[in-house]
Amino acid sequence: MKMRREIRLLLYCARSCMGANDAVALRMLAQGDIGWDYLVRMALHHGMMPLLYWHLNTTCPDAVPAAVLDDLRSRFEENARRNLALTAELRLVLELLEEHRIVAIPYKGPMLASVVYGNLALRQFSDLDILVHKSDVLRAKNLLVSRGYKPTLRLTRAQETAYLESNHEYVLWHERGVLLEVHWAFGPRLFSFAFDPEGVWARAERTSLAGAMVLTLSPEDLLLILCMHHSKDGWVRLEWICGVAELIRRHERMNWRWVIGQADTLGMRRMLFLGLYLASDVVGAALPEHVLRTVQADRSVRGLARQVRKRLFVERREEQGIFQLTATQIAFHLGVRERARDKLRYSLRLLLSPGVGDQTFLALPPAVSFLYYPLRPLRLAGKWLVGRMTRHATDGA
Repeated sequence: MKMRREIRLLLYCARSCMGANDAVALRMLAQGDIGWDYLVRMALHHGMMPLLYWHLNTTCPDAVPAAVLDDLRSRFEENARRNLALTAELRLVLELLEEHRIVAIPYKGPMLASVVYGNLALRQFSDLDILVHKSDVLRAKNLLVSRGYKPTLRLTRAQETAYLESNHEYVLWHERGVLLEVHWAFGPRLFSFAFDPEGVWARAERTSLAGAMVLTLSPEDLLLILCMHHSKDGWVRLEWICGVAELIRRHERMNWRWVIGQADTLGMRRMLFLGLYLASDVVGAALPEHVLRTVQADRSVRGLARQVRKRLFVERREEQGIFQLTATQIAFHLGVRERARDKLRYSLRLLLSPGVGDQTFLALPPAVSFLYYPLRPLRLAGKWLVGRMTRHATDGA
Protein backbone atom coordinates (compact mmCIF):
# COMPACT_ATOMS: atom_id res chain seq x y z
CA MET A 1 0.00 0.00 0.00
CA LYS A 2 1.42 3.36 -1.04
CA MET A 3 2.02 5.64 1.93
CA ARG A 4 2.37 9.39 2.09
CA ARG A 5 5.84 10.73 2.82
CA GLU A 6 4.54 12.46 5.96
CA ILE A 7 3.17 9.19 7.35
CA ARG A 8 6.43 7.39 6.67
CA LEU A 9 8.24 10.15 8.55
CA LEU A 10 5.81 9.87 11.46
CA LEU A 11 6.34 6.10 11.63
CA TYR A 12 10.10 6.58 11.98
CA CYS A 13 9.38 8.82 14.97
CA ALA A 14 7.13 6.24 16.66
CA ARG A 15 9.76 5.12 19.19
CA SER A 16 11.51 6.66 22.16
CA CYS A 17 15.00 5.66 20.98
CA MET A 18 16.10 5.89 17.34
CA GLY A 19 18.91 3.84 15.82
CA ALA A 20 21.49 5.23 13.39
CA ASN A 21 19.81 3.77 10.28
CA ASP A 22 16.42 5.15 11.27
CA ALA A 23 17.97 8.57 11.92
CA VAL A 24 19.48 8.60 8.42
CA ALA A 25 16.13 7.64 6.89
CA LEU A 26 14.36 10.33 8.93
CA ARG A 27 16.78 13.03 7.73
CA MET A 28 16.29 11.98 4.10
CA LEU A 29 12.49 12.08 4.42
CA ALA A 30 12.49 15.47 6.20
CA GLN A 31 14.58 17.01 3.43
CA GLY A 32 11.98 16.09 0.81
CA ASP A 33 8.63 17.63 -0.04
CA ILE A 34 6.72 17.54 3.27
CA GLY A 35 3.26 18.91 3.97
CA TRP A 36 4.17 20.17 7.44
CA ASP A 37 0.66 21.28 8.42
CA TYR A 38 -0.68 17.83 7.58
CA LEU A 39 2.17 16.13 9.44
CA VAL A 40 1.63 18.16 12.60
CA ARG A 41 -2.14 17.59 12.44
CA MET A 42 -1.70 13.82 12.10
CA ALA A 43 0.89 13.75 14.88
CA LEU A 44 -1.52 15.50 17.24
CA HIS A 45 -4.38 13.22 16.24
CA HIS A 46 -2.31 10.09 16.82
CA GLY A 47 -0.74 11.23 20.10
CA MET A 48 2.69 11.44 18.44
CA MET A 49 3.46 15.16 18.71
CA PRO A 50 6.04 14.86 21.53
CA LEU A 51 7.97 12.09 19.75
CA LEU A 52 7.78 13.93 16.42
CA TYR A 53 9.31 17.06 17.92
CA TRP A 54 11.85 15.10 19.96
CA HIS A 55 13.28 13.26 16.97
CA LEU A 56 13.10 16.13 14.47
CA ASN A 57 14.80 18.49 16.90
CA THR A 58 17.47 15.92 17.76
CA THR A 59 18.09 14.48 14.32
CA CYS A 60 17.44 17.08 11.63
CA PRO A 61 16.30 20.50 12.96
CA ASP A 62 17.77 22.25 9.91
CA ALA A 63 15.41 20.35 7.61
CA VAL A 64 12.32 21.67 9.40
CA PRO A 65 10.95 25.16 8.65
CA ALA A 66 11.72 27.42 11.60
CA ALA A 67 8.06 28.31 12.16
CA VAL A 68 7.08 24.64 12.25
CA LEU A 69 9.88 23.70 14.65
CA ASP A 70 8.99 26.64 16.93
CA ASP A 71 5.34 25.59 16.91
CA LEU A 72 6.26 22.00 17.75
CA ARG A 73 8.60 23.17 20.50
CA SER A 74 5.86 25.29 22.03
CA ARG A 75 3.40 22.38 21.90
CA PHE A 76 6.01 20.01 23.34
CA GLU A 77 6.76 22.30 26.28
CA GLU A 78 3.05 22.92 26.96
CA ASN A 79 2.40 19.17 26.89
CA ALA A 80 5.33 18.56 29.27
CA ARG A 81 3.99 21.14 31.73
CA ARG A 82 0.52 19.61 31.65
CA ASN A 83 1.95 16.11 32.09
CA LEU A 84 3.89 17.25 35.16
CA ALA A 85 0.77 18.90 36.59
CA LEU A 86 -1.32 15.76 36.00
CA THR A 87 1.39 13.60 37.55
CA ALA A 88 1.46 15.83 40.64
CA GLU A 89 -2.32 15.57 40.87
CA LEU A 90 -2.13 11.78 40.56
CA ARG A 91 0.33 11.64 43.46
CA LEU A 92 -2.02 13.75 45.61
CA VAL A 93 -4.96 11.49 44.75
CA LEU A 94 -2.97 8.38 45.64
CA GLU A 95 -1.86 9.94 48.93
CA LEU A 96 -5.47 10.87 49.76
CA LEU A 97 -6.66 7.32 49.12
CA GLU A 98 -3.74 5.82 51.04
CA GLU A 99 -4.53 8.01 54.07
CA HIS A 100 -7.94 6.34 54.13
CA ARG A 101 -6.53 2.84 53.57
CA ILE A 102 -7.67 2.54 49.97
CA VAL A 103 -5.04 0.90 47.80
CA ALA A 104 -4.90 2.04 44.16
CA ILE A 105 -2.87 1.11 41.10
CA PRO A 106 -2.35 3.95 38.61
CA TYR A 107 -2.03 2.87 34.98
CA LYS A 108 -2.02 4.40 31.51
CA GLY A 109 -1.51 8.21 31.60
CA PRO A 110 1.64 9.20 33.55
CA MET A 111 2.49 5.58 34.37
CA LEU A 112 2.91 4.63 30.71
CA ALA A 113 4.94 7.76 30.06
CA SER A 114 7.24 7.05 32.99
CA VAL A 115 7.49 3.25 33.05
CA VAL A 116 7.29 2.50 29.31
CA TYR A 117 8.62 5.64 27.58
CA GLY A 118 11.02 6.51 30.39
CA ASN A 119 10.18 10.23 30.10
CA LEU A 120 7.00 12.03 31.18
CA ALA A 121 7.41 14.54 28.35
CA LEU A 122 7.36 11.99 25.51
CA ARG A 123 3.71 11.02 25.67
CA GLN A 124 0.41 12.81 25.11
CA PHE A 125 -2.24 12.02 27.70
CA SER A 126 -5.19 13.97 28.99
CA ASP A 127 -6.65 11.98 31.89
CA LEU A 128 -5.74 9.84 34.90
CA ASP A 129 -6.67 6.21 35.49
CA ILE A 130 -6.53 4.28 38.74
CA LEU A 131 -7.63 0.77 39.69
CA VAL A 132 -9.22 0.14 43.09
CA HIS A 133 -10.94 -2.84 44.64
CA LYS A 134 -14.63 -2.89 43.79
CA SER A 135 -15.48 -2.76 47.50
CA ASP A 136 -13.65 0.58 47.73
CA VAL A 137 -15.20 2.32 44.72
CA LEU A 138 -17.87 4.35 46.50
CA ARG A 139 -15.54 5.35 49.34
CA ALA A 140 -12.95 6.45 46.78
CA LYS A 141 -15.57 8.41 44.86
CA ASN A 142 -16.77 10.19 48.00
CA LEU A 143 -13.21 11.10 48.99
CA LEU A 144 -12.54 12.51 45.54
CA VAL A 145 -15.79 14.49 45.66
CA SER A 146 -14.57 16.00 48.94
CA ARG A 147 -11.43 17.08 47.05
CA GLY A 148 -13.50 18.95 44.45
CA TYR A 149 -14.14 16.25 41.84
CA LYS A 150 -17.60 15.87 40.37
CA PRO A 151 -19.03 12.68 38.80
CA THR A 152 -19.81 13.12 35.11
CA LEU A 153 -23.02 11.14 35.67
CA ARG A 154 -25.69 12.09 38.16
CA LEU A 155 -27.14 8.87 39.47
CA THR A 156 -29.67 8.06 42.15
CA ARG A 157 -28.64 5.48 44.73
CA ALA A 158 -30.56 2.79 42.86
CA GLN A 159 -29.02 3.80 39.55
CA GLU A 160 -25.57 3.81 41.13
CA THR A 161 -26.03 0.26 42.41
CA ALA A 162 -27.05 -0.92 38.93
CA TYR A 163 -24.20 1.07 37.38
CA LEU A 164 -21.56 -0.60 39.54
CA GLU A 165 -22.78 -4.02 38.46
CA SER A 166 -22.82 -3.33 34.73
CA ASN A 167 -19.86 -0.98 34.26
CA HIS A 168 -16.13 -0.84 34.99
CA GLU A 169 -15.24 2.79 35.70
CA TYR A 170 -16.45 5.89 37.48
CA VAL A 171 -15.49 9.09 35.65
CA LEU A 172 -14.97 12.27 37.67
CA TRP A 173 -14.08 15.79 36.58
CA HIS A 174 -12.27 18.58 38.39
CA GLU A 175 -12.69 22.22 37.39
CA ARG A 176 -8.91 22.51 37.08
CA GLY A 177 -9.30 20.46 33.91
CA VAL A 178 -8.51 17.00 35.30
CA LEU A 179 -10.47 13.95 34.18
CA LEU A 180 -10.04 11.03 36.57
CA GLU A 181 -11.32 7.50 35.88
CA VAL A 182 -11.70 5.16 38.86
CA HIS A 183 -11.70 1.57 37.59
CA TRP A 184 -12.66 -1.63 39.33
CA ALA A 185 -12.39 -3.77 36.17
CA PHE A 186 -10.54 -3.45 32.87
CA GLY A 187 -13.35 -3.26 30.35
CA PRO A 188 -17.11 -2.81 30.01
CA ARG A 189 -19.26 -5.84 30.73
CA LEU A 190 -20.45 -5.60 27.11
CA PHE A 191 -16.99 -6.51 25.84
CA SER A 192 -17.04 -9.74 27.89
CA PHE A 193 -13.44 -9.48 29.04
CA ALA A 194 -13.07 -11.80 32.04
CA PHE A 195 -9.72 -10.52 33.33
CA ASP A 196 -9.56 -11.28 37.05
CA PRO A 197 -8.69 -8.02 38.83
CA GLU A 198 -7.65 -9.88 41.99
CA GLY A 199 -4.90 -11.73 40.13
CA VAL A 200 -3.64 -8.38 38.86
CA TRP A 201 -3.36 -7.14 42.45
CA ALA A 202 -1.32 -10.18 43.43
CA ARG A 203 1.13 -9.61 40.55
CA ALA A 204 1.42 -5.82 40.99
CA GLU A 205 4.90 -4.36 41.46
CA ARG A 206 6.32 -1.19 42.99
CA THR A 207 8.07 1.47 40.96
CA SER A 208 9.04 5.13 41.20
CA LEU A 209 6.79 7.85 39.78
CA ALA A 210 8.16 11.38 40.05
CA GLY A 211 10.06 10.47 43.20
CA ALA A 212 7.29 8.50 44.92
CA MET A 213 6.99 4.71 45.16
CA VAL A 214 3.66 3.55 43.74
CA LEU A 215 2.07 0.30 42.68
CA THR A 216 2.12 -0.56 38.99
CA LEU A 217 0.83 -3.40 36.84
CA SER A 218 3.26 -6.19 35.99
CA PRO A 219 4.61 -5.89 32.41
CA GLU A 220 2.73 -9.05 31.40
CA ASP A 221 -0.60 -7.79 32.77
CA LEU A 222 -0.05 -4.38 31.24
CA LEU A 223 0.61 -5.90 27.81
CA LEU A 224 -2.60 -7.93 27.93
CA ILE A 225 -4.67 -5.00 29.19
CA LEU A 226 -3.32 -2.62 26.55
CA CYS A 227 -4.03 -5.13 23.76
CA MET A 228 -7.57 -5.65 25.07
CA HIS A 229 -8.25 -1.94 25.52
CA HIS A 230 -6.95 -0.93 22.10
CA SER A 231 -8.72 -3.83 20.38
CA LYS A 232 -11.95 -2.59 21.96
CA ASP A 233 -11.26 0.86 20.50
CA GLY A 234 -10.09 -0.41 17.10
CA TRP A 235 -6.37 0.49 17.26
CA VAL A 236 -7.16 3.87 15.70
CA ARG A 237 -4.17 5.78 17.15
CA LEU A 238 -0.53 5.21 16.26
CA GLU A 239 0.54 5.98 19.84
CA TRP A 240 -1.31 2.87 21.05
CA ILE A 241 0.78 0.71 18.74
CA CYS A 242 3.91 2.61 19.72
CA GLY A 243 3.13 2.06 23.42
CA VAL A 244 2.93 -1.70 22.98
CA ALA A 245 6.20 -1.67 21.04
CA GLU A 246 7.89 0.40 23.77
CA LEU A 247 6.63 -1.96 26.47
CA ILE A 248 8.13 -4.92 24.60
CA ARG A 249 11.42 -3.07 24.11
CA ARG A 250 11.66 -2.13 27.78
CA HIS A 251 11.00 -5.65 29.05
CA GLU A 252 13.27 -8.06 27.24
CA ARG A 253 12.58 -10.70 29.91
CA MET A 254 8.84 -10.68 29.35
CA ASN A 255 7.35 -14.03 30.40
CA TRP A 256 5.95 -14.85 26.96
CA ARG A 257 4.86 -18.34 27.90
CA TRP A 258 2.69 -16.96 30.72
CA VAL A 259 1.36 -14.09 28.58
CA ILE A 260 0.24 -16.36 25.74
CA GLY A 261 -1.15 -18.94 28.15
CA GLN A 262 -3.12 -16.27 30.01
CA ALA A 263 -4.42 -14.90 26.71
CA ASP A 264 -5.63 -18.39 25.78
CA THR A 265 -7.37 -18.73 29.15
CA LEU A 266 -9.09 -15.37 28.74
CA GLY A 267 -10.05 -15.97 25.11
CA MET A 268 -8.00 -12.98 23.96
CA ARG A 269 -5.20 -14.68 22.05
CA ARG A 270 -6.30 -12.87 18.90
CA MET A 271 -6.32 -9.47 20.66
CA LEU A 272 -2.83 -10.09 22.01
CA PHE A 273 -1.48 -11.34 18.68
CA LEU A 274 -3.04 -8.40 16.85
CA GLY A 275 -1.26 -5.95 19.16
CA LEU A 276 2.03 -7.80 18.74
CA TYR A 277 1.63 -8.03 14.96
CA LEU A 278 0.94 -4.29 14.68
CA ALA A 279 3.85 -3.42 16.97
CA SER A 280 6.17 -5.48 14.77
CA ASP A 281 4.72 -4.63 11.37
CA VAL A 282 3.93 -0.93 11.82
CA VAL A 283 6.73 0.35 14.06
CA GLY A 284 9.29 -2.47 13.93
CA ALA A 285 9.10 -3.88 17.47
CA ALA A 286 11.62 -6.69 17.97
CA LEU A 287 9.66 -9.73 19.13
CA PRO A 288 11.36 -13.00 20.12
CA GLU A 289 11.63 -15.17 17.02
CA HIS A 290 9.33 -17.93 18.29
CA VAL A 291 6.66 -15.38 19.25
CA LEU A 292 6.94 -13.57 15.93
CA ARG A 293 6.56 -16.82 13.95
CA THR A 294 3.47 -17.79 15.93
CA VAL A 295 1.88 -14.36 15.51
CA GLN A 296 2.60 -14.14 11.78
CA ALA A 297 1.17 -17.61 11.18
CA ASP A 298 -2.31 -16.56 12.34
CA ARG A 299 -4.32 -15.69 9.20
CA SER A 300 -7.14 -14.07 11.18
CA VAL A 301 -4.67 -11.71 12.85
CA ARG A 302 -3.13 -10.78 9.52
CA GLY A 303 -6.59 -9.94 8.16
CA LEU A 304 -7.45 -7.80 11.19
CA ALA A 305 -4.10 -6.01 10.93
CA ARG A 306 -4.84 -5.15 7.28
CA GLN A 307 -8.13 -3.58 8.41
CA VAL A 308 -6.33 -1.51 11.05
CA ARG A 309 -3.61 -0.34 8.66
CA LYS A 310 -6.19 0.56 6.02
CA ARG A 311 -8.08 2.80 8.45
CA LEU A 312 -5.21 4.07 10.59
CA PHE A 313 -4.42 7.22 8.61
CA VAL A 314 -7.79 7.71 6.91
CA GLU A 315 -10.08 10.34 8.39
CA ARG A 316 -13.54 8.91 8.05
CA ARG A 317 -16.77 9.30 9.95
CA GLU A 318 -19.40 6.61 10.17
CA GLU A 319 -22.98 7.07 11.23
CA GLN A 320 -23.60 5.90 14.78
CA GLY A 321 -26.07 3.06 15.12
CA ILE A 322 -28.65 2.36 17.78
CA PHE A 323 -25.97 0.83 20.00
CA GLN A 324 -23.73 3.93 19.73
CA LEU A 325 -21.35 1.65 17.86
CA THR A 326 -20.92 1.53 14.12
CA ALA A 327 -21.46 -1.66 12.16
CA THR A 328 -17.72 -1.68 11.40
CA GLN A 329 -16.86 -1.46 15.09
CA ILE A 330 -19.23 -4.27 16.01
CA ALA A 331 -17.80 -6.48 13.26
CA PHE A 332 -14.28 -5.70 14.47
CA HIS A 333 -15.23 -6.57 18.07
CA LEU A 334 -16.54 -9.91 16.88
CA GLY A 335 -13.47 -10.46 14.72
CA VAL A 336 -10.99 -10.05 17.59
CA ARG A 337 -12.68 -12.80 19.60
CA GLU A 338 -11.61 -16.34 18.71
CA ARG A 339 -14.12 -18.25 20.84
CA ALA A 340 -17.68 -18.72 19.61
CA ARG A 341 -19.07 -18.41 23.12
CA ASP A 342 -17.46 -14.99 23.54
CA LYS A 343 -18.91 -13.79 20.23
CA LEU A 344 -22.37 -14.99 21.32
CA ARG A 345 -22.05 -13.42 24.77
CA TYR A 346 -20.97 -10.10 23.23
CA SER A 347 -23.93 -10.13 20.81
CA LEU A 348 -26.46 -10.93 23.53
CA ARG A 349 -25.08 -8.31 25.89
CA LEU A 350 -25.07 -5.73 23.13
CA LEU A 351 -28.77 -6.33 22.64
CA LEU A 352 -29.98 -7.11 26.15
CA SER A 353 -27.63 -5.89 28.89
CA PRO A 354 -28.65 -2.56 30.47
CA GLY A 355 -26.15 0.24 30.11
CA VAL A 356 -25.73 3.80 31.35
CA GLY A 357 -28.29 5.05 28.84
CA ASP A 358 -30.93 2.66 30.16
CA GLN A 359 -30.22 3.50 33.78
CA THR A 360 -30.36 7.25 33.22
CA PHE A 361 -33.35 7.04 30.85
CA LEU A 362 -35.55 5.53 33.57
CA ALA A 363 -34.83 5.34 37.31
CA LEU A 364 -36.11 2.06 38.70
CA PRO A 365 -36.02 1.04 42.37
CA PRO A 366 -33.72 -1.91 43.16
CA ALA A 367 -36.65 -4.26 43.70
CA VAL A 368 -37.67 -4.03 40.04
CA SER A 369 -34.27 -3.34 38.44
CA PHE A 370 -34.70 -6.61 36.50
CA LEU A 371 -37.11 -4.68 34.26
CA TYR A 372 -34.11 -2.96 32.64
CA TYR A 373 -33.49 -6.15 30.66
CA PRO A 374 -36.80 -6.27 28.73
CA LEU A 375 -36.86 -2.45 28.51
CA ARG A 376 -33.45 -2.21 26.79
CA PRO A 377 -34.50 -3.78 23.44
CA LEU A 378 -37.62 -1.60 23.45
CA ARG A 379 -35.56 1.55 24.09
CA LEU A 380 -33.08 0.63 21.34
CA ALA A 381 -35.91 -0.06 18.91
CA GLY A 382 -37.41 3.32 19.74
CA LYS A 383 -34.08 5.06 19.12
CA TRP A 384 -33.74 3.25 15.81
CA LEU A 385 -37.26 4.33 14.70
CA VAL A 386 -36.65 7.93 15.72
CA GLY A 387 -33.36 7.89 13.83
CA ARG A 388 -35.00 6.48 10.70
CA MET A 389 -37.79 9.06 10.85
CA THR A 390 -35.29 11.90 11.36
CA ARG A 391 -33.18 10.78 8.41
CA HIS A 392 -36.31 10.37 6.26
CA ALA A 393 -37.48 13.88 7.15
CA THR A 394 -34.02 15.29 6.44
CA ASP A 395 -33.76 13.51 3.08
CA GLY A 396 -37.19 14.74 2.06
CA ALA A 397 -36.52 18.35 3.03
